[in-house]
Amino acid sequence: PLNFKGTEGIVGLSQWVEKMESVLHISGYAVENQVKFATCTLMGATLTWWNGHVRTLGHDAAYAITWEILKKKLTDKYYPKGEIKKLEIELWNLKVKGNDVRGYTQRFQELALMCTKFISNETDKVDKYISGLLDNIHGNVMAARPKTLDDA
Repeated sequence: PLNFKGTEGIVGLSQWVEKMESVLHISGYAVENQVKFATCTLMGATLTWWNGHVRTLGHDAAYAITWEILKKKLTDKYYPKGEIKKLEIELWNLKVKGNDVRGYTQRFQELALMCTKFISNETDKVDKYISGLLDNIHGNVMAARPKTLDDA
């Protein structure tokens, strides 16, 4: 599984959470062991933060929290509200630079994972994606009437 150090930014945290949820689901970890497993992948500053949490609450209480609570704590610490706002603004203004559609698509997908306020469903996601394309591509993609981001 992916390690999380706390220095990877919001995209890194989102990727770590997604990977961790996939591993927890595939491996069938019992609910009471999910936090134990997930915290074994913390490193650096995040591990120091977790160890402080364990010292404050005590071992049993710290590990008794659910995976959802751990995600919330990590999100509160490493995904501050001001950062979310910056990403929402970036998504709102995102356009293809030059002919770098691949770079645009990758950044769009990263932002779309984190900015669910603007893109609450697949139709909104497709519309926003198309709006950032160059004019010479925009018309062709619109004509294809894509239903999903992969279709666009």
